[in-house]
Parts: sequence; C-alpha cells; structure tokens
Amino acid sequence: MSEGTLDKRKGTRCPGRTLNKTEMTEKIKLNEYSGRLGELINHTAHRDDRARVYLTPRKVLWETDSAEAKVIGSSRLLEDRQPQISLDASEPCILRNRGGCASVLLDFGCEIHGGIVIYAWKDTSGKGARVRVRFGESALEAMSEIGENNATNDHALRDMTVPIGSMSMTPIGETGFRFVRIDLLEPYQELELKTIKGVLIFKDLKYKGSFHCSDDLLNRIWDTGAYTVHLNIQNYIWDGIKRDRLVWAGDLHPEIMAIKTVFGREETVEKSLDFVRDEAPLPGWMNDFPAYSMWWAVIQYDWYMYTGDMEYLKEQYVYLKGLEQQMSEAISEEGKDITPETRFLDWPSKQDSVVVDAGLQALHILAASRMEYLFEQLGDQKTAEKCRRDIEKLKSYATDCKQTKQAVAMQVLAGLQDAVSANQELLSRNGAEGMSTFMGYYILTARAMAGDYQGCLECIREYWGGMLSIGATTFWEDFDIRWLHNALPLDAWKKEEGKIDVHGTYGGYCYTGYRHSLCHGWSAGVVSWMSEQILGIRILEPGCRKIEITPHLGDLDFAEGAYPTPYGEIYVSARKLPDGSVENRIMAPKEIEIVKI
Repeated sequence: MSEGTLDKRKGTRCPGRTLNKTEMTEKIKLNEYSGRLGELINHTAHRDDRARVYLTPRKVLWETDSAEAKVIGSSRLLEDRQPQISLDASEPCILRNRGGCASVLLDFGCEIHGGIVIYAWKDTSGKGARVRVRFGESALEAMSEIGENNATNDHALRDMTVPIGSMSMTPIGETGFRFVRIDLLEPYQELELKTIKGVLIFKDLKYKGSFHCSDDLLNRIWDTGAYTVHLNIQNYIWDGIKRDRLVWAGDLHPEIMAIKTVFGREETVEKSLDFVRDEAPLPGWMNDFPAYSMWWAVIQYDWYMYTGDMEYLKEQYVYLKGLEQQMSEAISEEGKDITPETRFLDWPSKQDSVVVDAGLQALHILAASRMEYLFEQLGDQKTAEKCRRDIEKLKSYATDCKQTKQAVAMQVLAGLQDAVSANQELLSRNGAEGMSTFMGYYILTARAMAGDYQGCLECIREYWGGMLSIGATTFWEDFDIRWLHNALPLDAWKKEEGKIDVHGTYGGYCYTGYRHSLCHGWSAGVVSWMSEQILGIRILEPGCRKIEITPHLGDLDFAEGAYPTPYGEIYVSARKLPDGSVENRIMAPKEIEIVKI
C-alpha cells in the first residue's frame, strides 16, 4: 500500500512512505458503507471521530433587569432539560425587550471546546429574532467588545450575531470558552427559550494514566494539565482551542509527553507529526521555525522510546536524514548554530537574541544527539557518526545565557552546563519567577537532574497553582506569577477599583489581552514531569521494555499512580514510613524489566 509522501517542490512522491496504521484503519472504515451513503463517505475520505456531549450551564452570573430589558426565569436555563425542542412551551426563560437589550451571562463551570445550541420556542415577531453571542475564556472576555483589550475573532469566531427561528435548535460557534453572553438585539421583542446547552466536542479517550499524592493541590494540577491537553486533542493536536488552532511542531513536544503519560499511544500523535512533516518539505523548516524542526526530531526519539515502533520510525528515515544534513549545514566554522530566521526559543525570550542563540545552540545539540541514536537504531552508522561530529563541533562554541532560566535549562539538558551549579546559581532562585508555560517542563527537568525535587514541588505549587488560585480550569499560553497581585478571579464579570483583570491586562507578543489563550496544550508538560520525577518513571529501552523506577517524594507523605505502556499499565506506590524511609510498591506487565535504584 505504498503511496509515498508528496514533494510540493516537484509534484512527486518521496520514497519510503507507506500508509500508517491510522490511515489504513480510516480507509477500511470508509469502505464499510454502500449505496448513496457509501458514495458520499468514500468520496470525502475524511472522518470526524470526535464525540459531542451536551452540558447544562452551572450559573447565571449576570442578567439585565430593568424596565427597558429583562430576563425572566433565567434559573430555568440551569435545569437539566432534554436537548430537543418540543411543542410544550411551558416555563420558558424569556428575554424581553421594551426598548433595551435583554442579556444573560452563563458560566459552564469549566473551560470547554465547542459551542452552544439555543433551543427556542417562539418569538413575538413571528419572523425570528437576532441574538448576539459572545464566548469568553474569562467572564470579562465574554462581556467585551471586539477590539477592547485586544478581543478578537482570530482563528475561531467567538463574537457573532445569528438569527434564531421559532421552534428551532440553533448550533452556534466552535471555540474555547467557559462563559457565554447572549443578547436579544431587537429593541421591542420577546424570545422564549426552552434551554441553552453547551456542546463539548472532544476526542473520547480513556484516561489510562493517573496520579494521586498527599497534596491535593498537586493532584488538581495533574488533573488540570491532563484535561488541558485532552481538550487540544481534536482531529489533530492543536496548541490552543480558542486561538492558535494549529499544529505547531515544537509545541507538540510537551503536549505529546503529557499525552503518552495520560492516554498512552494515541493515533492523533502520529497523524499530527506526519502532518507537520508533509507541510514542510525540505529544505523548509516546520512552521517556518528551525527550532521546531529540531523539536520534531526530539519527538521522534521520545515517541520511538515509548512505542518501540520501528516501522513508524522507518517511515521518517528519508526526512530525518535530509533534516540532519540541513541542520549540519547550519553550523558555522566556529561551531555556532546559524539556522536562519525565524529564530525562536519561547515567547518571553523572543526579543533577546543572545538568549535565543544560547537556547538554540543547546536545542541543536539535543536534537542531533537524539538523531544519532535513531540513525543507529535504523542501521545508518555513517549518518550517526556525522551527528557525533556535529555535536562535538557545536559543544566547542560558548554562548551567553544572560541568566535566563529557559536557556540555562536547555543547556543543562544538552550537557553544556552542570545541573547542580546551574540550579544553585539560577534555576532555584526566586521560586517561580522566570518560568514560562512552554519551557516549564524543561526548567523542572533540569532542576530534577540536580536533585532539587523539593524545589520543583514548591515551584509547581507556586506557578501552576497560581493559575488555579484565580479560577483557571485549564492551563494557559503564558503566565507570570506577578500577575496574581490584586488579580480579579476569572469569573468576575465587572471590573473593581484596585483590582486587575488579568486576562484583559496582561500578555505580550501575539497574545496580548483577551487574545491570550487560557487553554494551551504546551502548558501540560508538568503532567509528564510529575509522573516521571515524583513517581520516578524513566524509559531505558525502546518500547518501554526496560524502565527505571525511582520515586522522589520531597515533602509528600505518599504518591501513587499508573503509567500506560504498550504492554499495559505500570502501577507505582511510594509511601514514607515512620522511620523516614520510603516503601515502594510496583506492579508491571511481565514483558517489562523494572530497574529499581
């Protein structure tokens, strides 16, 4: 079933490409139908495998109540009524305008991906009604006007006017939101509603991994991170469900690390990795970022170590070899990474070229070392040796990290700095200051390499716990703990003197104000870190055939959880005994060799 990969420059197909398991399964599914349905489905050749669940709002946060405009019976929107319109128009919620604009603000209690359905019995005009719908990840975003504090309709419409007919069930929107405001626009009209449902659109996956410990805040952080990355697993793995609904190769790394920790081998991973590869034929760079092509190579290593799937790795061989050559050509005579623009490490460091250079130097080494191992596994010793020479050359060039945690952490991971010294001199300073949601996983990993597990736990509580403290139900595109000073909670629908609207006030670069995504998959790397470091799970051989388990409790009394592997789940329990020692209990499939240290 060889079909090859489309080469956009020549209109030909590259050798070595075969249909992967996901594509083969999809083709089989598409040929199960006959007749007119079969004609339609087999011709279309794409399937939406996501589930839809109808949700009832949890709260009415605000509603108009005046002589000009009034909402009557808003509490009926909180009743669990059936998502089907009917003839029995009893006990409606009524939006009534007498010259004004009746409005209601609903809170679904948790960020979701999807939209709403408005179930309307009738309107007084008999010609239908116009309503304005505004979605928001914060309540104040749902109350905002386009352009106010950078509120936008980018990537996914979140502010729109739609017609509503009598006896109708009108689906509206597909975005990321927790809050929704609905306005009846005609100044003299009434609209009778049966209910308004949220529509959660998600990939229906089993949570195979788990984590539980003696600190409930850490439990909430693990669960929130798992939910964050879950919402971003759609037909492909997105970076954000409201904005940036794109497949970013670099952002995929912390996402995929979390996905394998929570869900195990999920087909959307390979589908997304192949998508970004095919969208960036060489000599291009993935997403136009050289760093993201490097991250793609790192992901291929981590995914192979996890799955042990040599057939999938072989599908990447031609591209990996071409990418290695392209990266090798981007090393100067002095050993400096000179990959072209756009040079990027993470958003908080974007405008400091010295820091970006230091981070990219380290990432280049990390990617080359991962490719060296993959080429050895593929039997290409010549290219593996070339990777070794490139690594040696890159390590000979000194860079300046300018006391930036992101770049220093990457240099620790690449073997350019000693972990203990780097942690003492910078990484452990000032708690969670200098963290970033994307680079958080790597900063924590570098600190763990120095043995500073307790410091990591305190940092996680301060940073990811800081988002939870103001009402986050998913983790964000960016966060700075200084934003917590005088911060309004996310469910505050009006501004208060002396308080700060975090969502509308902060953010930078491409994510200022309300454009800032409050559900961003790359922030979920903390989930993988907690299972890797607290439960102490480290893969030693491809396919999880050999795993080291060394729990690190810090100030925790106990920690336990499950970790999915290709052979089934590993269960780890670590508990402190009265004498201060730790008792570890491990259950694992017989195919896996467990190494205890």
